[in-house]
Amino acid sequence: MVMSNRVSKRGTRTFYLLGRVIAGMALVMLLSAACVQPPWFATWYAAPQNYNIIFPGVTVPPLAISNQSVRQIVHTSHGGSLIRVKLSNLFGTTPVTFAEARIARSTGNGGIDPATDRTLRFGGKGTVTLASGEERWSDPVYLQVPTHSDLAISLYVPLNTPVVTTHTIGMQTNYLSPGNQAGATVMGNATATTVYFWLSEVDASTADASDSVTEQEAHPYKVVVAFGDSITDGYGSTSSANRRWPNDLDNRVQAAADDLGRASVVNAAIAGNRWIYDGVGPAGVTRFAHDVAGVSGATHVLILLGINDIGIGELIPQQNVSADQIIAAMQATIAQAKASGIKIYLATITPYNGASYYDAAGEMKREAVNAFVRSANGADGVLDFDQVVRDPSNPTALLPTYDSGDHLHPNDVGYQAMANSIDLGALDD
Repeated sequence: MVMSNRVSKRGTRTFYLLGRVIAGMALVMLLSAACVQPPWFATWYAAPQNYNIIFPGVTVPPLAISNQSVRQIVHTSHGGSLIRVKLSNLFGTTPVTFAEARIARSTGNGGIDPATDRTLRFGGKGTVTLASGEERWSDPVYLQVPTHSDLAISLYVPLNTPVVTTHTIGMQTNYLSPGNQAGATVMGNATATTVYFWLSEVDASTADASDSVTEQEAHPYKVVVAFGDSITDGYGSTSSANRRWPNDLDNRVQAAADDLGRASVVNAAIAGNRWIYDGVGPAGVTRFAHDVAGVSGATHVLILLGINDIGIGELIPQQNVSADQIIAAMQATIAQAKASGIKIYLATITPYNGASYYDAAGEMKREAVNAFVRSANGADGVLDFDQVVRDPSNPTALLPTYDSGDHLHPNDVGYQAMANSIDLGALDD
């Protein structure tokens, strides 16, 4: 009976000590996660849109991928050593299966550096199926990604799958090839495309053990989201050269890292987008929650949007909008940004005299909207892009030196001028 009590007491004490050890280990792990792992921040973004939806009366031929690999090139903003990738079937009406997904450093022309090639896993699995409407993050992978580097994200789609969720005007050469070539150093029989398929965001983390919570609070990460239409998407710039105005701004931001701290600039524009009506992408006022507030670490948003509301509204009478409607959408978005704790900067709408949908009525709307943007509108600041790129001798038109040729979209020089006009001090808040 005495032995039984001793055994019982010894067992109780053993379980007590074991419990303390387990609790201690759990605490260490929690503290480690809180103190060592910095937060995720977006380093690249492409706003998803429905490939099949353009403007009223405009259709596109259906597109599908079957037993093909797609290699997509992304140009990072601020780098890191831990990476995750978001795949999106946001607008899909059927599931999409990726039998393999990989990430590697790009060597150009569709090639990859095999020493950097990593499998992307989802919940530990190398194959993932996204239901219609679903988006999913990959598991983190350790990969040293320098600031302003090119990554290749390769997906193998084995089944005949309709293409719905895309970013159509990517201004970047991507590659499609037959069969499973996701891990190929160079894909054979590849064809070029400028579309991004099912890919919406790449995040980075420094995974730096020297970054304590106190240091992170003293030098918080900044993620600047550029939000708009084709002028922000970079239409008219040199393809595959990263000459959109958000890229040019990012070059300045990284050069000023000693003053600004760690920051990234990502592009959430959709060519053809509007404030009021869905069409090429959801309406700006409704997609803000996904494409700005939903971007990892978003702290600032720079918005240039409205010219398509004006121009397309003049072409499609049933979707004609007033300056007051555009202004109301801007005010609603200012409120969304404030509620999300995101600094918001509105840009004046750039000139478009000579563009295919220009007319005097539309110009009056543009000037009324710009007067609102320049006023005390409740935003955190104004980007006066109109003043930067207009022709002083003809203020309703782009300066010829900045005109890509369609009298609507700036060229590389014009986009650089827009980026140069932004006061970086606005991002130092």
